[in-house]
Amino acid sequence: MTDNRFKRLVQTGHPQYGLFCVSNALQTAEALAGSGFDFIVFDIEHSPSSMPHLHAQLAAMASGPTASIVRVASLDLGVFKHCLDLGVQAIMVPNIANAEQAREAIRFSRYPVHGGIRGMGGTMRVTRYGRDKGYFADAQQQTCMLIQIESREAMGNLDAICAVEGVDMVFFGPTDLSADMGFMGQPGHPEVVAAIESGIRRARSLGMRSGVLAGDPDCLRYVEAGATMVILGSDLGLMVRGADTLAAKFVQPAA
Repeated sequence: MTDNRFKRLVQTGHPQYGLFCVSNALQTAEALAGSGFDFIVFDIEHSPSSMPHLHAQLAAMASGPTASIVRVASLDLGVFKHCLDLGVQAIMVPNIANAEQAREAIRFSRYPVHGGIRGMGGTMRVTRYGRDKGYFADAQQQTCMLIQIESREAMGNLDAICAVEGVDMVFFGPTDLSADMGFMGQPGHPEVVAAIESGIRRARSLGMRSGVLAGDPDCLRYVEAGATMVILGSDLGLMVRGADTLAAKFVQPAA
């Protein structure tokens, strides 16, 4: 099985930076793969993607070193199975509130021999369609699980979540956390920022790596707190901001 460089860097604490991909176009993934980011997170929680679209995007990314991660929509065994069989380097699970949910995510990602309930397939993309005979023995070591912390309940259960065997990183989601804290649409609110910084430091003290969604330059304070994975924005966010700026510069409304 190919070495999971992304997981290896997570474990060593090497900083990694990337983007969400929320469009479902093969060409977008192929273009982003050449930008030099450490990873791209394909978001199937909030985007109109499908497994055939995701398969094509992963194939478009395969020639370069950028890691492919998928954020699933929920704790869904079937979706976990499809994503892992397609060969993603990591799965990000949103809105995990407690240790039991985190353990369920780990069970979904592992074969029965390692205490999980993931089904075994034959000619899967992740095994190079059956050619990689060592995949099943190495799958647990090469699968990376990112657990999202997005609520006050999750923040209160952070110690227990960090203690779950198999969790490789806790990832703080400022947007949903801000809404749960009563500051909807204000991910940069001082109380939200302080809570995330505290969570990152707490996870670090427990030996757990942390990630966060934060644009430049806002991400710097989270990196200083100890975050080692940062999602800097999204493909469509970059496109819309660039298009709006260009249009505002040249387009003049007709009288």
